[in-house]
Amino acid sequence: MLSDRFRAAVEAGEIAGSAELFREDAVFRSPVVYRPYEGRDAMLKVLEAAERVLGLGGHFRYVHQLEDSDARVAILEFATEVDGRQVEGIDKLTFDEDGRITELKVMLRPASALQVVGTRMAEEFARLGLASSV
Repeated sequence: MLSDRFRAAVEAGEIAGSAELFREDAVFRSPVVYRPYEGRDAMLKVLEAAERVLGLGGHFRYVHQLEDSDARVAILEFATEVDGRQVEGIDKLTFDEDGRITELKVMLRPASALQVVGTRMAEEFARLGLASSV
């Protein structure tokens, strides 16, 4: 499946070192901010922050992986815990003809978990020197 390499990198905590999975002009669409982060470098920084926030404590796990190879789209559903809140979400991946990720869109629920994750992500963005503009 197209999404297997991405999933393996996330599960191994190695997404920051997986630049080859993404096109240089890849776009990250956040559940917290309106404007997307554009470019592979920005995306990798966002994913580094997400890895620290969502994966901290070892609770992060993918629970479902669905893929439409004809449409070059995959949905990976995950569950984790952040600051004592149960978080559920999906990573929606879109791929180019070479199998590289062109877009990653993340959606989270419930709203209370989104607020906690948003606050923690803002802290990580500041640490990484990444703008968290709305």
